[in-house]
Amino acid sequence: MRLLVLGGTAWLGGYITTMALERGHHVTCLARGESGTVPRGAEFKRADRDGPDAYSEVVRTDWDVVVDVSRQPGQVERATAALAGCAGSFIFVSSVNVYADYFRPGDDEGAALLPALAGDVMETMETYGQAKVACERRVLNAFGPDRSLIARVGLIGGPGDIFDRTGYWPLRFARPAADDGSVLVPDAPDLMTQVVDVRDAATWLIEAGEDCLSGVFNVVGETLALPEHLAVAREVADHRGSVVSVDQEWLLAHDVAPWMGERSLPLWLPLPEYAGFSSRDGSAARTAGLVSRPLAETLADTLAWELTRDPERPRRAGLSDHDERRLLHALNAA
Repeated sequence: MRLLVLGGTAWLGGYITTMALERGHHVTCLARGESGTVPRGAEFKRADRDGPDAYSEVVRTDWDVVVDVSRQPGQVERATAALAGCAGSFIFVSSVNVYADYFRPGDDEGAALLPALAGDVMETMETYGQAKVACERRVLNAFGPDRSLIARVGLIGGPGDIFDRTGYWPLRFARPAADDGSVLVPDAPDLMTQVVDVRDAATWLIEAGEDCLSGVFNVVGETLALPEHLAVAREVADHRGSVVSVDQEWLLAHDVAPWMGERSLPLWLPLPEYAGFSSRDGSAARTAGLVSRPLAETLADTLAWELTRDPERPRRAGLSDHDERRLLHALNAA
C-alpha cells in the first residue's frame, strides 16, 4: 500500500507512520517538519499546507490511501481538491467533539452534530468541534462516502501523550504531592471514561486503509467508570497512600478546572451535562476490527514514558504539586 500521511511528525501521525512501515507499506509524510522528524524509513516531503504549491510534489503519484489529522478546514479543502484524482481513499481523523451535546450516554454516529465552522481557519480551540465538522464535510464532498473514512476519535492515551491527560493519574499516584502520600481525586462514580490507546487507534486506521473501509466511526476505548480508571492507575503506580475524594461542587468552588488546562483534573467532567462525552457507542468500529489493549498496559507504558520526562516541565493538564498540597490543606482545614 502506498500511504500518504499529511503530517506524520507529531504523536498520532508518527504512530500511524511507524506502524504502517512495520506492516511493509510505503509511507510518505508531507509536513512542515516543525513537530519533529518523520520515523526512519518514511519518505519526507517538506511543505506548508497553507502554501499555493503544497501538493505539487505528491499529485504525480498514485496513492492508495491518504491520512489527514488536520483541524483546519481550509487545509483539508486544498488537500482533498488536489488529491481526489490521484488517491484511492481518504481517511480523516476527526473527533467526538463534533457532536452537538454530551447529555446522553451511548449515542452512536448518528447523533446530531455542531454547525460547521463557516470559515477556513479555526482561530481558537473554542471552535474545535465546529472546525472538525467542516473538515468532515470537505472530505465527503471531494471523495464521496464510498472513498472516505471519518474516524471520530475519543480521548487518545498512551506513551507520548503530550497533552498530559492520560499520563497525569499514573504519575500522580507514583509521585504524590503530599508528604503522607495522599492523592486528591474527583468523587464522580457515575462519570465514564473512554481512553483509546494511540497504538490501537493507529493500527485500526492502517487496517481500515488496507481493507478500503469507508463510513463514519466512533473510535473510542472501552467504557469504564472514572473510579475504575483511577483504580487501574493506582495499581500501575503501586500507590499505597490515601485517596481523597471530593465532589464536583467543591472542586469548582476552589477553581479546579475539568478535563485539561492549568490547575485541572484530567478525565473529570461535570455532571450531568457531560454524561455522554466519554460514553459514546463504539460498537461499529469494534465490529470493523478495532481492538483495545487492557487499560493497565496503556497506563503502565504511559507512566514509563512520563518517568523519562523532566518533572519540572510545565504540564498541559493536571494540578501542580503546590496546587494539590494547597487544596488538600484547604480540605483538611474545612
